[in-house]
Amino acid sequence: MTPALPQAAAAVRVMLCDDSPTARTAMARVLETDPQVRVVARAGDGRQALEILEALPPANRPDVVLLDLEMPVMDGMTALPLLLKAQPKMAVIVASALTQRGAQATMAAMRAGAADYVPKPGAAGGGVRDPAFQAELLAKVKGWARMRARPVAPVPSATPVRPLARPTGLVPRPKVLAVGSSTGGPQALAAFVRALRAPVPVPIVMVQHMPAGFTAMLADHLGRLGGPQAAEAIDGELMKPGRIYLAPGDKHLLVENAAGGLVARLSSGPPENFCRPAVDPTLRSLVSACEGRVTVVILTGMGSDGMLGCKAVAAAGGTVLAQDEASSVVWGMPGAVARAGLAQALLPPEQLADRVMAQFSAVGGTA
Repeated sequence: MTPALPQAAAAVRVMLCDDSPTARTAMARVLETDPQVRVVARAGDGRQALEILEALPPANRPDVVLLDLEMPVMDGMTALPLLLKAQPKMAVIVASALTQRGAQATMAAMRAGAADYVPKPGAAGGGVRDPAFQAELLAKVKGWARMRARPVAPVPSATPVRPLARPTGLVPRPKVLAVGSSTGGPQALAAFVRALRAPVPVPIVMVQHMPAGFTAMLADHLGRLGGPQAAEAIDGELMKPGRIYLAPGDKHLLVENAAGGLVARLSSGPPENFCRPAVDPTLRSLVSACEGRVTVVILTGMGSDGMLGCKAVAAAGGTVLAQDEASSVVWGMPGAVARAGLAQALLPPEQLADRVMAQFSAVGGTA
């Protein structure tokens, strides 16, 4: 579900920066199907984008730039910090090739300040006519524009939430921490991981909707943040406490209970919620493997993947936490969990990390 801006809000202004006129035209057609989005400028390289940005009146400058990385004259990586310096509140979304090289460049751009990425659609998948691509593009453009313009004070959710009552007495300590995310997820995951200020005493299982190749680069990115070590999960490996195991692109990550502990299993089973990897199969496997002793964190993302899995976790006595609406690029996945009355807390990623760490350090918890 694409996040809607308030009716009174001005249209999101977008600049397209790509050396292909065909790509610029195609992207503009997709964006302008939404009356809340307006393409205000088009540039063929980074230098031209900077010149256009400086020439535009402040009131007409873009809220979002869609930036290609491989361009003549000035490439996207060179232009990125200059664009952000010229317009600090502007969100830059990288248009990335679906290749290993494209994944590496994308993560480098996000470390340099890019807000997010959109994969350049291939002709085999329908190109820009692919409805999934169009929904993702519009969701990210509108979501990041809203995030950059959001007020400093937290905005309460308009959706009624019925937090579950916390159990009384001794609470068995979770055996695993599971995190699910989609649209806007890489930045939310990074914020969450940075805030894990102490070693997590259980394995950390993460599912981010991403294509194959990109998840390895995301794991590398998360592992550079000074917190837990991170890597793509390997089929059959024993999961160690304090490490992040990321579901590889195009594989579901399942977990089994073995004599030595929790073991990762990768599956090429059918997509769920139109996704592989998906959060729901991971959570189902964890409920079984950990006898319900699971803590789940659902972060920003389109759709409702993870909601049914969270129902199973909650029914088994586990803990469900979700990102709040104000800090989410798209409040689809966490919103579905909240509306189902499953979330015991709705918080920004950093505060969710604090809540998780408090759970592990709580007096009275049992191993």
